[in-house]
Amino acid sequence: MNMWLSELRQATGAEWVKLRSVRSTWWCLVCATALMVLSALTLGAGTATDMVRDGAGRPFPASQPVTSATSFAQFALVALAMLAITSEYASGSIRTTLQATPIRGRVLAAKALVLVPVTFAAGVLSGGVATVAVYVVLSADVFGGYVALPLTEVVPELLSVGLFFALVSVTTLGVGAAMRGSAGTLSTVFMLLMGVPLLLMMAGSRMAFEVSLRMPMFAGLAFMGSTDTPIGGPVPYSAPEGLAWLLAWTAVAVGAGYAVLRRRDA
Repeated sequence: MNMWLSELRQATGAEWVKLRSVRSTWWCLVCATALMVLSALTLGAGTATDMVRDGAGRPFPASQPVTSATSFAQFALVALAMLAITSEYASGSIRTTLQATPIRGRVLAAKALVLVPVTFAAGVLSGGVATVAVYVVLSADVFGGYVALPLTEVVPELLSVGLFFALVSVTTLGVGAAMRGSAGTLSTVFMLLMGVPLLLMMAGSRMAFEVSLRMPMFAGLAFMGSTDTPIGGPVPYSAPEGLAWLLAWTAVAVGAGYAVLRRRDA
């Protein structure tokens, strides 16, 4: 067991060096923050404008539009997680990685162990920056002051944003291990996160609608308690159920990636 943990620690250290030493990682993190801030401000301004027009309503937490903004900002971290594995297939360096760590499950585990804390921190920090930006901007008189900053609500929501981003990144890693190419991975993850759920919603079938609500995007919005979703309100099931669906999708993606990584040559 000690030997296994030691080798996993060494593999994780190598993956951390790879991730932090390329500029694309930092650009993805910057883009995630920018998308989070811009999307949250847009959504928050829309909510505040409606409240000013109606002349009623209680102040909403500044983190509320941030949870909804994750639907857009998540794709910057999808790109980061995708490049963590597909770039190695593109350059051929995956052969070196597998020679250094022959147990392929350990390679996938090491990449996940690096991605999870990075994307979790990115979610919390970018969400925090967006929350402060929403509070500062929407506190202006023109928006009616319908915004508040209750830490008892903001902190749990930011932590849920971080966990959502971490799970999405690991899901992307699994898809990337299965697809092996950037184009296929990005297309598949986009369809999984946004394309298929929205298409199912437009199908007009009750069963298709219920299926769409259990896919990663809506499961994540339910987990984060978002009230501004594509269905015009909160997802109609609890946060724990949303987390359960997210974990299930992540497990399926990682299982598929591991199966391909184990069976196919690099």
